Amino acid sequence: MRQFLLFYLNFLFILLFVTSCKTDSNNYNKINTSKTTHHIDGYVGDESCKSCHEKEFDTWRGSHHDLAMQGVNSKTILGNFDDHKVTIDNIDYHFYKEDSSFYVNIKDIDNTIKDYTIDYVFGITPLQQYITSFDKGKKQVLRVTWDTIKNKWFHQYSGDKIATDDWLHWSRGGQNWNTMCAECHSTNLKKNYFVEKDSFHTTYSVINVSCESCHGPAEKHNNWANNGEKPGNMHILNSTDQTLQINECAPCPSRRVKLTKNLTPGLQFEEQYMIQTLTSNLYFPDGQIMDEDYVVGSFLQSRMYAEGIKCTDCHDPHSMELKFEGNKLCHQCHVPATYDSPKHHFHEQDTEASQCINCHMTGRYYMGNDFRRDHSFRIPRPDQSMVYDTPNACKGCHDDESNKWAADQIIKWYGPTRADHFSDAMLLSSKDNLTDNEKEILNAFILDVKYPYITRATAIDNMAITSNNDYNTILRSLTDSSALVRFKALQKLTNLPQQEKAAVGLKHVNDTSKLVRIGAAQLMVELDINTLSEADQVSLQIARDDFEKMLYANADFSTGRSNLGDYFFRNNDLKNAIKHYNISIQKDSFLFSVYTNLATAYSLSSDNQKALETLGKLIKIDPQNSRAYYLRALLYFELKENEKATTDLEMAIKLNPLDTRSMYNLATYYFQDKKDLNKAEKYIKKALKIEIDNQDFKYLLALIYRDQGKFKSGQLIMGELRKNQRITN
Repeated sequence: MRQFLLFYLNFLFILLFVTSCKTDSNNYNKINTSKTTHHIDGYVGDESCKSCHEKEFDTWRGSHHDLAMQGVNSKTILGNFDDHKVTIDNIDYHFYKEDSSFYVNIKDIDNTIKDYTIDYVFGITPLQQYITSFDKGKKQVLRVTWDTIKNKWFHQYSGDKIATDDWLHWSRGGQNWNTMCAECHSTNLKKNYFVEKDSFHTTYSVINVSCESCHGPAEKHNNWANNGEKPGNMHILNSTDQTLQINECAPCPSRRVKLTKNLTPGLQFEEQYMIQTLTSNLYFPDGQIMDEDYVVGSFLQSRMYAEGIKCTDCHDPHSMELKFEGNKLCHQCHVPATYDSPKHHFHEQDTEASQCINCHMTGRYYMGNDFRRDHSFRIPRPDQSMVYDTPNACKGCHDDESNKWAADQIIKWYGPTRADHFSDAMLLSSKDNLTDNEKEILNAFILDVKYPYITRATAIDNMAITSNNDYNTILRSLTDSSALVRFKALQKLTNLPQQEKAAVGLKHVNDTSKLVRIGAAQLMVELDINTLSEADQVSLQIARDDFEKMLYANADFSTGRSNLGDYFFRNNDLKNAIKHYNISIQKDSFLFSVYTNLATAYSLSSDNQKALETLGKLIKIDPQNSRAYYLRALLYFELKENEKATTDLEMAIKLNPLDTRSMYNLATYYFQDKKDLNKAEKYIKKALKIEIDNQDFKYLLALIYRDQGKFKSGQLIMGELRKNQRITN
């Protein structure tokens, strides 16, 4: 499955030196800016922590954080580089050593053959990855990976044939260390991506996830400790409650979009990131993990989160290990006599089936062999699986039984009524063509703050505004306590007239949350700032600056570069829009939506030939893309090549039988140009079967009836249209 993981990260050795505490001279360079030794951004290195915090330091040593990234030597490299050859998915690898250096020779699927030097190792267990250097400061993570449990080489995306121009090919953006990995594997990471050059000068203070990754730069803390100051501000992060831990921990184990250039430890999460909602390409419709979703998106759904449970209630913050093994971990909150009993779980005691996590924390394998558990801590719902084909814990073990069998067992044990749960509304929001009653249920769900905010924001993402009730729900959501809900509500208003968008946006341009302020700026992209009062101009400009910073912070992603193109397109800067769209396609030639945007930009720039070439490329690589045929048809009409245009419109309808715009354009062509009223009637009636209340379609049909001499039928439609117009006015 294609992934666009929104992790932004960076590299190079900014090596520092510390004098106030113990130092590692191999990792730090001294910066003499005054008589007192100062350090880059105040980061002094983990060795300076050891003298006072030896127990915590020893617990951290050897952890996944400690071994997140390392230099290359015979001790750190675990994979077989002893003149070892292997072929995986038709790609040939030869791993070998020369002196103290490690190399891999790769014959790729395009038959190119090249040697690469291994510069860094990444991770420790259950897999270890390897990084090599490219030009423009880019560091790439090899697709071939070492299984540290089975001691063998394997492929991530096993079995897939990944083209060399695909975003997921190991030499491209999806496996680029600077973009995808670095921020969460090193300390004080600065990506330093240069948009115009498409290059990196990534730096870090410490190669791995050190003490200061979580606790922040320690120079001031060391000065406080060494100067014998009284208790008070110790100048260090020590997150003891849930909110602080979310701010501190959530940036890494989450799918998210960057709002700022660099991570600042401890800063409020929504001042730096937007959490990814539970979209259908990443999560199952009920919110269970599907793609590589990490942990936070799941945890925010959970009752655990709602009850104030924090990361360190289950995990040791330094070793990252669980605090207790087995059900004892859950016994911290859940009474064993009630829950750790066959009366609750209906399985034999002290077996795998009786383990809490196997019913309430199902998991999936990612990166080939890395098993991770869903942290939404949900009750199995096989009754939902029967209708929506969602996974459930029962079928995870009893794979020879049906979902109905599992649902019947649940009824037998717990009765016919299921507890109220947000997943019911989530599943409803994933459906098409909702009834009025279903829409009412969803609107009520979105506004009910007892449900997790990430699920309500997702329901807003999923909803289609088709009534005044829907619109009112969005307007009421703009005052929600959740910044994410407010942001998503603003995004649903992009189709409003500019004046109405400005009226709404200006109310939120000074919101307490940066995320919402960015949403307000995004809503008002096309607005001429000079039409506003001086105070509103200042507020909007600040929000626009934050919006632009967000766009440029993500411009190393193919999708981020596409968003930058959209920004310039909406500002009528077609030259820059075209430039960024083209770079987006260079980064990922399979990002199909960008081709249509690029073709439109070329067309508006009066370069119809480039527009046709762009759509032709898209049709070649994605021949089932109906929109490409539709847009090319419009270009052909403009070039007076009507036969080619009608052929493309018919193909668009064949590929997408719900493509009413192509039907409408064909009907209009046959009505106005060919005077083939029967064909015109055929296509517009086909469109009206899909959009029965479309006023434009009805008006065209009335004109066709008029010219066919069916005056009564035409007058009936015109009368209906006039009646609807009066009601609207």
